[in-house]
Amino acid sequence: MSTKVELLGHNPDWVVQAAQEAQRFTTALGGDSRLLRIHHIGSTSIAGIRAKGIIDLMPEVTSVEWLDEMQAELVAAGYEFWGEYGLEGRRFCPRNGQDGWRCANLHCYASGHPGIARHLAFRDYLRAFPEKARDYERMKDACAATNPQDAQAYTDCKAVWITPVLEAALEWWRAPAQSLLRAPQP
Repeated sequence: MSTKVELLGHNPDWVVQAAQEAQRFTTALGGDSRLLRIHHIGSTSIAGIRAKGIIDLMPEVTSVEWLDEMQAELVAAGYEFWGEYGLEGRRFCPRNGQDGWRCANLHCYASGHPGIARHLAFRDYLRAFPEKARDYERMKDACAATNPQDAQAYTDCKAVWITPVLEAALEWWRAPAQSLLRAPQP
């Protein structure tokens, strides 16, 4: 597996791929009701911006301990199970396609975990403010140009921009007026 960072033009099919990946994950878990919902997050969920083409999903479950118990089923369905992988309370389950390249990252959290709000706020903020989404895209392009062979350095580079924007996104997302306007989104 290469660590090459390559950004692709926005692909409207990413929404379809996200739905297919969500179905694959749901099936792997036997359609269990402890899987509450699956959110499409990350750059592929933001219309019009470039992304690496890896589908990021955030399954919301009743308990991450239940996912720990379901590790064998997830691995049998093609997912890797990396545990928290640096974020407390998360279960990270990447999946590579048949070509060996990463095609999906699943960031699983128990319902009510603050990580859920962070991801949804950032996604919804960029969807609501296209100029911020374009700023994000420009920053990602710059980070990819500086770190074309190092995915971790690319991620670290993005964090410099994401951290303050995430704070603004959370403030916006939690505003009472926003909660009235915000409809549940996949």
